Amino acid sequence: MADDALVVAERFFRAVETGDTEEVSRIYAPDARVWHNFSQAEQSVEENLKVLRWMARKLPGRRYDVLRRVVIPGGFMQQHVVRGALADGSNFAMPACVICLVEDGRISRLEEYLDPAQAAVLSA
Repeated sequence: MADDALVVAERFFRAVETGDTEEVSRIYAPDARVWHNFSQAEQSVEENLKVLRWMARKLPGRRYDVLRRVVIPGGFMQQHVVRGALADGSNFAMPACVICLVEDGRISRLEEYLDPAQAAVLSA
């Protein structure tokens, strides 16, 4: 199970980083839920894919610098910094942490913790 969770983590973040939302969709369980600390609300897979497509447009060429990725009971935890260049050429960096539950090789729940003020820069 430990190796499976890390394989899922690698596949998932590679797909997110490259903007491959079809692959992200395959990695999510059909009824997966995505929760964010800033809204205290859950998203469906389709709602989350919409956000990821938007982010791919706003921050092309982004990368996820993984600071820590560890197996936890039932899944994995990853701490990373999302980096990229904004439309005006300035650098963007946003630390974040995700906790993912993995069932049958797919993400069944993702909880993301980030500073919404930093994320708001992408909407400017």
